[in-house]
Amino acid sequence: MAIAKEAAVAEWGTLFGTVREQVARKKFAAVPLATAATCLILLFSIVQHLPGGEHFVTRIGVVKAALPLDVSLLRTPLSLYVPALDLPVWGALAQVFVVFGIAEIVLGRRLTLVVAYTCTLAGTLFARVGVAIGPDHVFGFPKWVAHVRDTGPSAAVVALAICIAFRCRAWFTAGLVVATMVGEAVVLPNLAGMEHVVAVIAALLIAVFFSVEVFGDFWPRVLAGVGAAAVVSTATASLEAAAADVRRRTPAGAAVP
Repeated sequence: MAIAKEAAVAEWGTLFGTVREQVARKKFAAVPLATAATCLILLFSIVQHLPGGEHFVTRIGVVKAALPLDVSLLRTPLSLYVPALDLPVWGALAQVFVVFGIAEIVLGRRLTLVVAYTCTLAGTLFARVGVAIGPDHVFGFPKWVAHVRDTGPSAAVVALAICIAFRCRAWFTAGLVVATMVGEAVVLPNLAGMEHVVAVIAALLIAVFFSVEVFGDFWPRVLAGVGAAAVVSTATASLEAAAADVRRRTPAGAAVP
C-alpha cells in the first residue's frame, strides 16, 4: 500500500497540487473555458433533439469527409462541441469539464485551445485522406465513411490528456493513454479509433517540440545558445569587415595602427 501511495504521489502529486490550489482559490472562476465548453455541448445536445434542431446543428457544426474542404474547416471549431447522437451526452460533458478544466489550469487557456483545435483538425483531415486512399490501404476507409458524422470532443480530450501528462511528467499516464488509443484502433478499426490515434500523434508532436516543456529548460538553453552563436558570428563578421576596410584604405607600405 505504501509503495502504491508513493507511486501515485510521484505520478499525480504535481498535477493534484496545482489543480487543488487553483480550484480552492478561484472555484469555477479557475476554469471558465471548461465551463463554457461544457455548456456548449449541453446546448447543442438539447438543440439537436428539438424539431428541426438536428438540421440546424448539422448546418453549422457537423463535419463529414464528403463535404468540401472549406466547409469542413469552417465547421470544425463548432464540431468539437457537437456530441454524437448515439452516445450519452453525460459522458462528453464529464470528459470535457474534467479534462478541459485540468488543461486550462495546467497548460493555460491559450495552449488548451491550440491543442484541442489542432488535434481535432488533424483527425478531420485524416478522415478525408483515409477516404481518398481507399480501403486497400492500411490507413484507408471505404467510400461510405465519407458520409459518417465526424463530431465530438473525444479527439481533443485525448490530446489534452497527453499534453497534461507530459507537462506534469506523468509518464505512466501518458503511456497508458497512448496504449489505450492504439489498442482501441486495433480492436475496433473505425473512423473514431483512427482519429484518436492521429490526435495522440499530433499531441505528442506538440508536447515534445512546441508548447509543452517536457525537458525542463533544455529547449530554452538550446535557443539561447543559438542566439548567442548568432550574435558572436555577427560581431566577428563585423570586425573582419572593419579590418578589411582599414587595410583597403591604408596606403601600401604604411604601418597599420
